[in-house]
Amino acid sequence: MSEFTIEVHKRETKGKNSNRRLREAGLVPAVVYGGDRESVAIQLDRRSLLDLMRSTEGHNPIFLLKMAGTDKSRHAMIRDLQVDPVDRQVLHVDFQRILMTEKLRVMVHVEPQGVPKGVKNEGGMMDFVTREVEIECLPDKIPPKIVIDVSGLEIGDHVEAKELQMPEGVELLEEPEMVIVSVSYAKMQVEIAAEEEEGLLEAAQAEPEVIGRGKAEAEDEAGEDEG
Repeated sequence: MSEFTIEVHKRETKGKNSNRRLREAGLVPAVVYGGDRESVAIQLDRRSLLDLMRSTEGHNPIFLLKMAGTDKSRHAMIRDLQVDPVDRQVLHVDFQRILMTEKLRVMVHVEPQGVPKGVKNEGGMMDFVTREVEIECLPDKIPPKIVIDVSGLEIGDHVEAKELQMPEGVELLEEPEMVIVSVSYAKMQVEIAAEEEEGLLEAAQAEPEVIGRGKAEAEDEAGEDEG
């Protein structure tokens, strides 16, 4: 688990203009909600937030939000991060309060390890069907990622969710038969094979009797002449 402490300030004013002024000052408007308590509008330093996020391992960092000027603090996770599509600046953050003693449901990244035999030796292609899986565990048990060894996969093989190795205290919530990754022939090879098969089928269905009948008729005509 990754836990990061960041100082926040209570946001006294709200609205579009107020938020714009905050962003111009290098601050990010945010809100903290959940935990059977009222939502609280806060603001925090953009640079501090970005530096912490760059140093996180995994996609579910836990923040200890410390209210400036008080002894109040609260564990929270980012549930929504709004980013400007042009300059990629963080516009707003939604934090959800969490209790370290209560289980959470989160999505965790699945990372392949190795190169499948079917890709390396047979010219196949690996298809990563699902790159995230949903798990349930206590906040301090959230793994940064789930690693899956794909080096032994040959063409036609696949890995299902039930084959993933879950760390202790982590429960997988996905359907056991859900395919995570598979190895198959490359698309071009499949298309060529299909064309070749279609050509062979057409050749097998062709009627060569036309030539045969012509030869038989010629022989018959020759026999009549002899007679």
